[in-house]
Amino acid sequence: GGALRNPDRPYAGAAGRTGDERRPGRRRRAAPAAGRAVSRVAVLKGGRSLERQVSLRSGGRVEDALERLGHEVVSIDAGLDLVRRLEESRPDAAFVVLHGRGGEDGTVQELLEILGLPYTGSGVLACTRAIDKVRTKQLLIDAGVPTPDFFAFNETAFKELGAADALPAIGERLRFPIVVKPAAGGSALGIKFAATPEDVPQALIAAFSYDDRVLLERYVEGRDLAVGILDGADGAEALPVVEAIPRDDALYDFEARYEFGRTDFRCPADLPEQTAERAQEVALQTYDLLGCAGFARVDLMLDDSGDEPMVLEANAIPGLTETSLLPQAADAAGIGLDALVERILALAFERGDRSAAAASS
Repeated sequence: GGALRNPDRPYAGAAGRTGDERRPGRRRRAAPAAGRAVSRVAVLKGGRSLERQVSLRSGGRVEDALERLGHEVVSIDAGLDLVRRLEESRPDAAFVVLHGRGGEDGTVQELLEILGLPYTGSGVLACTRAIDKVRTKQLLIDAGVPTPDFFAFNETAFKELGAADALPAIGERLRFPIVVKPAAGGSALGIKFAATPEDVPQALIAAFSYDDRVLLERYVEGRDLAVGILDGADGAEALPVVEAIPRDDALYDFEARYEFGRTDFRCPADLPEQTAERAQEVALQTYDLLGCAGFARVDLMLDDSGDEPMVLEANAIPGLTETSLLPQAADAAGIGLDALVERILALAFERGDRSAAAASS
């Protein structure tokens, strides 16, 4: 039935409120569909991470969708006063649209569990795993999920070794070209391409400006793919595969992701059926390994041989902007933005109800 496939559940909180039970002083922008419970939903967006602007864009789209659906929206730019804002507004649930540190790393999720407030997306453990690219890759390798070869070290170790010793060590472990990226974070921030060992120092400086640990990964020449995953009545469901094609033939970096006109998207991707199914299969495997819940996105590369989609990383709270991949994949599956937002919210309430039942039994 509706059981999800991992135990990483948010805690329980208040159930949805009907229209007649709404507190005074709040207004809805639209009448809800017949039979739909009206909830007061706190949209947590912005925050203080380097992905703040992307989060604000995602949050604005979610707020608009919730208002169209008839819910009351409490817009919260998640800062130091988050607890006070939540206690004052007394929402029924939190829709978490925070990206990067402080929002996608389990910190906010742990706070919401302490407050007993249902929230969207994955729980604490899955978030701490997914944001850490090194930990994710180790889990993938242990489970036999294909992922490019990599090497990781921290800034202290690099300084102690010195570039003269570190660069040969990198060359022994990985074939060039490589990609250098911060170990945590998303939106392709801080990611640099290194064609030769001489390119590595500058790439490391860029990556270390975002994190004190870096991941050096074998560059896979091929096609950028993404698989959105959405929980449903029968467990996790892989959405149609999206292909991102940067127009200037460069890396699919931050600008390519979020600036209009920088990237072409194909959804469903133009792939043989067997290859698309394999991409969905390894994405679901990654989702389960990390213990994700609700929704997520898994990014992959299909090498030029076209044989094996390789997992690059997972996003526990994928973007919901106009150019983001998860909404495009959902749309290709016949799930528009409003329906996607409603489903993600409903899953948060369902998990909260199950947690409440488990706690009282």
